[in-house]
Amino acid sequence: MNKKLSFNIEGMSCTVCAQIIEDALNNTVGVYKADVNFATERAYISFDPTLITPERLADIVEELGYRLVSDETTLEGEASYVDEARRKMVWAWVLTGPSSIIMIFDMYKHLILPYFDMVQILISFLVIFWIGGNVIRAAMSSILNGILGMDVLIALGTIASFITGLINLFGINISSYALVGAMIMSFHLLGRYLELSSKGRASQAIKQLAELGAKNARVIRDGKEMDTPVGDLKIGDILIVRPGEKVPTDGVVVEGDTYVDESMVTGESMPTRITIGDVVIGGTINQLGAIKMKVTKLGKETFLSKIIQLIEEAQGTKVPIQRLADKITRIFVPIVLTVSTLAFLFWMIFPQSGRNILLFVAPYIPWINLGLNPISQAVAVAISTLVIACPCALGLATPTALIVGSGIGARNGILIRNGEAIQKMKEVNAIVFDKTGTITKGTLEVTYISSSIDEKEFLTIIASIENNSEHPLGKVIVDYARKRSIEFLNLSSFEVVPGKGIRSSIGGNKYIVGSVYFLRESGYDLSLYEEKVKELEQSSNSVILLADNVKILGIIGVSDTLKENSADTVREIKNMGIRTIMLTGDNKHTALAIADKVGIEEVISDVLPEQKVNIIKGLQQRGFIVAMVGDGINDAPSLEYADVGISIGTGTDIAIESGDIILVKGDISGVVKAIRLSRGTFKKIRENLFWAFFYNIIAIPIASLGLLHPVIAELAMAFSSINVITNSLRLRRIKL
Repeated sequence: MNKKLSFNIEGMSCTVCAQIIEDALNNTVGVYKADVNFATERAYISFDPTLITPERLADIVEELGYRLVSDETTLEGEASYVDEARRKMVWAWVLTGPSSIIMIFDMYKHLILPYFDMVQILISFLVIFWIGGNVIRAAMSSILNGILGMDVLIALGTIASFITGLINLFGINISSYALVGAMIMSFHLLGRYLELSSKGRASQAIKQLAELGAKNARVIRDGKEMDTPVGDLKIGDILIVRPGEKVPTDGVVVEGDTYVDESMVTGESMPTRITIGDVVIGGTINQLGAIKMKVTKLGKETFLSKIIQLIEEAQGTKVPIQRLADKITRIFVPIVLTVSTLAFLFWMIFPQSGRNILLFVAPYIPWINLGLNPISQAVAVAISTLVIACPCALGLATPTALIVGSGIGARNGILIRNGEAIQKMKEVNAIVFDKTGTITKGTLEVTYISSSIDEKEFLTIIASIENNSEHPLGKVIVDYARKRSIEFLNLSSFEVVPGKGIRSSIGGNKYIVGSVYFLRESGYDLSLYEEKVKELEQSSNSVILLADNVKILGIIGVSDTLKENSADTVREIKNMGIRTIMLTGDNKHTALAIADKVGIEEVISDVLPEQKVNIIKGLQQRGFIVAMVGDGINDAPSLEYADVGISIGTGTDIAIESGDIILVKGDISGVVKAIRLSRGTFKKIRENLFWAFFYNIIAIPIASLGLLHPVIAELAMAFSSINVITNSLRLRRIKL
């Protein structure tokens, strides 16, 4: 039994924390898979409820010093985190800011205040242990649980700074860095606030989707209209939705005719025509006429809720390239602690060698202080090395880009089920298309009419006859006639000739309807129509003819028509250098006709669903990275085996387990958008990882050489994470 839940996690300070929690959960009996995302501060857990309970999962996380607080995303909770971070940051700078200015004047002896050393210690104590107390507590808890995260580096740096102030106060010859410790904590709190704000903007897509739902509905009960909260609705309720109002939940129209803005679902700006029998989606906006609808889905079963769930699941998964960053972050803090200790020892044992370095750079770097004694200089270097390091930037590089990318996809009708699909999609060099329901609409339509009599009269006769038939082609002709307000005639006789056609009479006139072979067999001359029949059949049309006692009166072509953007999509994909293949169970004649229309040169026809898998495997064995595009029904096995499975959505049915990417609109132009989104997102991931690695590789040696003041080191650390997040946010400019 497999149950999936997501939880908010409190107390994580960096990606090392996330890794520790993830490992602990994955090593627990009964847990199939756990993904912990530091960027979203959530855990996504798949487990067997017969072996382990959610309460036990919470206990495991709490034993590590963190809290599993909820299985729901709450916008209010996220906003409160940001507000709390903002309050702490403001209070820290209220105390630290004025004191820092005084300290600068005091350093250059322009202003000497009595007892300022004691004031520095007091302010440092308040900022580090009161305002920044949660950072210190998290660090202590981490150390007790054997976890070395970002908070440990900040705590060691600020506490060491505070202790120098106490030592100096007792007359020992060491420079006081007490106020520097307060500044380090203040910059850390500033960075934390900016990071939370930026992460909030990165996950804006989920917030916007969650806010789309209507709060109230107008329901008809006991023959009366009444307003009620959406949460009080029941399946089967009849609702009234007036122009300009949001559709309260998913349902079916039972009365009325209107246009609905479904852009939040499909990314399509053009409104959709909705009439009786059509499905409406909660959160979309009714634009013209009032409608009555019957409620079919509520709560977590609605389309909007499923979209949010899919996005959250995608944001909780990991891109393969992230594994490298995760391995580095696990050993990052121990390495930094080692480097900091070695730097301290170097400056204590070889002070003159260090001083020679400072003498060389002092003319160029204004904060170099040549007047420090060896122990003061060693302490300053050790603190700078501790606080300059930033494992958070490495950990945020991938998930923040994935969060932004999946949000962009959702707004454009592209739902990404897992992060791995983002990385794979950019590498795809062969795309296999199913035909029916993918390249074509999957529904038959009348595509051609030609007659020797008045067209309306011809359509009236043939539709009246087919109205009594159960044949699928006949139903297409009847629907076509109804849309043109054709009035059907009464039949005098009706006889079905199985597999061939129909013999019938209207009034005193006898008619025959059927295939070319049936009419030829019945002795009719088809010479006038043979050329057109051949042309239609080569274009994948089924041809139906109508004749009276004497001659053929006309023909109708019925075909599964192309989707509007199929040809343009195939052309754009080929321009990207990607191979296109059509894989279909239809006969070769029909498959080639459709492929020719859209520009696909490689066609594999007459294939059973189970044979499609072998063809996908064959392409992979030849070195192709394969994406399969299908409707997710008979294509499910091949979608699973493809490197990337792209499912064509069917209106509100997005629960297609076989697809890595779901195109909600059912429009294959989304394939091109998915490729562009994948390439754009992965470009940001590479940029983020480069800058995160580059920053740490350069910054840590510079700090250990004594070239950074501790405050500047902390400032650089705080903004390295912000740089990664803001770079991910630039992805929102991408044009799909």
